[in-house]
Amino acid sequence: MAEQGWTLTEIWEAAATQIPNAAFAKQGDRTVTWSDANRRAEGLATSLLNSGAEHQDKVAQYMYNCPEFLETFFACFKASLVPVNTNYRYEADELVYLWDNADAVAVVFHGTFVDTIEAIRDRVPRIRTWIWVDDGSGPCPDWAVPYEVAVLTAGEPVIGRVERSGDDLYMLYTGGTTGMPKGVMWRQDDLVIVLSAGLGLTVPEEYDAEFLDGIFVEPGPIGLPACPLMHGTGALTSFGTLTSGGCIVCLESRHFDAAELLDTIDREKVNAIAIVGDAFAKPILANLDSEPARWALESVAVFTSSGVMWSEETKQGMLLHQPNMLLADAFSSSEALGMGQSVSGGGAAAKTARFQAGANTIVVDDLGDRIPPGSESVGRLAVGGRQPIGYYKDPDKTARTFLIVDGKRYSCPGDYATIDADGTVSVLGRGSVCINSGGEKIFPEEVEEALKTHPDVADAVVVGVPHDRFGEMVVGVVQPKDGSTPDPQELIGHVRERLAAYKAPRHIVEVDTIGRAANGKVDYKRLREDAIGAS
Repeated sequence: MAEQGWTLTEIWEAAATQIPNAAFAKQGDRTVTWSDANRRAEGLATSLLNSGAEHQDKVAQYMYNCPEFLETFFACFKASLVPVNTNYRYEADELVYLWDNADAVAVVFHGTFVDTIEAIRDRVPRIRTWIWVDDGSGPCPDWAVPYEVAVLTAGEPVIGRVERSGDDLYMLYTGGTTGMPKGVMWRQDDLVIVLSAGLGLTVPEEYDAEFLDGIFVEPGPIGLPACPLMHGTGALTSFGTLTSGGCIVCLESRHFDAAELLDTIDREKVNAIAIVGDAFAKPILANLDSEPARWALESVAVFTSSGVMWSEETKQGMLLHQPNMLLADAFSSSEALGMGQSVSGGGAAAKTARFQAGANTIVVDDLGDRIPPGSESVGRLAVGGRQPIGYYKDPDKTARTFLIVDGKRYSCPGDYATIDADGTVSVLGRGSVCINSGGEKIFPEEVEEALKTHPDVADAVVVGVPHDRFGEMVVGVVQPKDGSTPDPQELIGHVRERLAAYKAPRHIVEVDTIGRAANGKVDYKRLREDAIGAS
C-alpha cells in the first residue's frame, strides 16, 4: 500500500487480485494473465533487490516491444526502482552516455543486443546486473542472468522490503529534436492523476486506499502500441490501459508492418491503438485502400497519435473505412502532457495542427507573461497542473522549461503557437528549429504540413540553410511517394497557395527517405547538413 499518494503498482496489484485470469499482455500466440504478470514481476523485483539495487535506483530497459518490457515496468515500480527507457537504435557512445547519465545499476535486454553490450561493458562500471531476455538470437552470456531465472526468484515479499510512495519516480528520457537526451522525472502520484484524466481509471485527486477495493469487476480495454514502448507515446498509453485493468497487445514484428497491425487489431479485437503521426497512419491508410474488404476494424474505439501531428487528409481517408472510430491527435510531450487535443470522427476530420487547449494550457510571450486568447500574438505553449518535477541532473534546463506564471508553475517545452478566443490552439512548431529569414520567423512544422498535402509527397521536413541576404533560406527536404517525381516549382507553388509567400521553400531537395525514428521524430541537424550540401 502506498504511504503517500498513488502509485501505478498499487493499482496494478489490485487488478491482479481482482481479475487474475484476465489478460495483461499478448504477443502472437502467447498470453500473460494479470496473475502471471504479478507473480513474474514480484520475482524480477526480488532478483533486482537481491542483486543490490536500492531505493529509486535506475534500471535500463533495452528491449523491443514484448510482455517482458511491461513486466519490467511492474517489477521496478514494485521494488521502488526507476525504469529507464533505452532507444534500441542507439550506438555504443549513445548507450554509454544514457546509462551513465541515468546512473543505471541494472539493464534488462533482448539477446540480440549481446554483441553491442559486450563492446561497452567496461565503460559502464556502475551497472552490476545484466538480465538477458531470450529472443532466439543466441545463448545467454556468462555475465548475464536469464530473465526466466530472475522471475522465479523467491524471497520475502517485496512490499515488506521497500517503502513505496507517490513520490517514487517514473523517468522518461527524451532527446527531442536537438541536444542530448534528458531524463524527465514524473512523480507517480502526479502521473496517475494526469493519465486518469484521459487514458486510464479515474481516481480521486486525494489518495484513498479504499477506493481500489473491488474496483475491477471485469477486464478493461485492449490496447495496442504500434510505436515502441521505449518512447513516451507507447509507454504512457499502455500505462493508461493497464491502469484500467486492460490488456496490452504487442506486435510480433520488430519493424512496423501496417498489414500486421490491421490483422492483429481484428484478431485480438483491439479497442485503442497508439501511433505517431503520418509515419504510421499513411501506411495504414494505404493498406486499407488497397484491400478495403480485408479488415473490419469493428472493435476500434480510438486511434491516438501523440508526439507528431498527422494530417487531415489521412484522417479523412481512414474515417471512410470506419466512420465509427475516433481519431485523436494528442498534443503532448514527455514533460508536458495534455497541452491540447483534436478529435475526428463520424466522417469529419479535424484540421491539422489545430487543437483544443487543455484545461491548464496557456500561451506565454518571451518574457514569460501570459498572452490573452484571441490576441493573435505568437508565444510558447505552457501547461500547468500536475507536471514533472524536472530533468534528471539538469537544473539549468529545468529552470528554463518550468516557469512561474501568475504565481503558478507551468511546463513550457518550447512549442510555439497562437491561441484563439475560443481556446483553439494553432501549433507552429519548436523554437529550437525555427528559421529566421529576413527577420521573419518561420516554423518548419507549418510548412511541412503544407508540403505533405501534395499528392506526390510521402513525407517532408523543412530546414533553414545559410543565405547571404536573408540570413537563412527555407529549404524543403522531400520524400516522394513511390513512383512519383514531384516538380520542385510545383511544390513551392503548392505551399504558396496555402501560406504566406515568405514561408514557402526557395529550394527543394529530394531524398529517398526522411529517416524518421520510431517515435516519428527527425534529425533536423542531419537533414539541414544534407540540404546545405545540395543547395
